[in-house]
Amino acid sequence: QVQLVESGGGLVQAGGSLRLSCAASGLRISNYRLGWFRQAPGKEREFVASIRSVGIPYYVDSVKGRFTISRDHAKNTMYMQMNSLKPEDAAVYYCAAGLSDAGAFDYWGQGTQVTVSS
Repeated sequence: QVQLVESGGGLVQAGGSLRLSCAASGLRISNYRLGWFRQAPGKEREFVASIRSVGIPYYVDSVKGRFTISRDHAKNTMYMQMNSLKPEDAAVYYCAAGLSDAGAFDYWGQGTQVTVSS
């Protein structure tokens, strides 16, 4: 059974940092494209960042230069370092994994809350 478990969310002041983790079980992340998405109250879920199985990262423009996605195959875990957080970054953050390097993701985590105070 595949599981993706996010952690690392919390409350931080604007300008602060958090590091999200996504621990995978039931699959080897080295074979998957991995991604982070977020959903704020009253808004649709949006793409934040992804990293292909060969390690090429992509970011939504609003987080470029502030967020860094990475993967540790030995720990079977993905991370996202979030710096210079803004109130508009507040959302539930979800990690996802997909077998193909394009298209829909196959597996999703349950989410972790990020709150940014101004």
